[in-house]
Amino acid sequence: MGLRERMRDFARTTMEQEADDLREQSYTEGGDDLTALAARHPACVCGTVRTVTLPAHRSVPALVAEVWDGKGAVNLVWVGRRAIGGIEPGAFLRARGRVATVKGIPTIFNPSYEIIPKQ
Repeated sequence: MGLRERMRDFARTTMEQEADDLREQSYTEGGDDLTALAARHPACVCGTVRTVTLPAHRSVPALVAEVWDGKGAVNLVWVGRRAIGGIEPGAFLRARGRVATVKGIPTIFNPSYEIIPKQ
């Protein structure tokens, strides 16, 4: 490692280091790059759940989890669910499904998923 790389690593914040570590784990677990998801194509996404919401304006409940991989984010939406055990902020998961774009945000409806222990 050269002097330039050492200086760059020295100047990185804790948040940047955590994002890099998360991106590495997402890649290791087989996740696609969340910044490059294409609408109407299947994807495998891995990352940490940042937020879990239950939108109030719908007549049908829908649990929405925002997943972040250190670079990009995707919304996972489970229609008809108010809660799912283990889907909570801080959980690391892998999900598969077809990508849609909702209000400019990559979204996967009713994905298959598995919760993975953090490394």
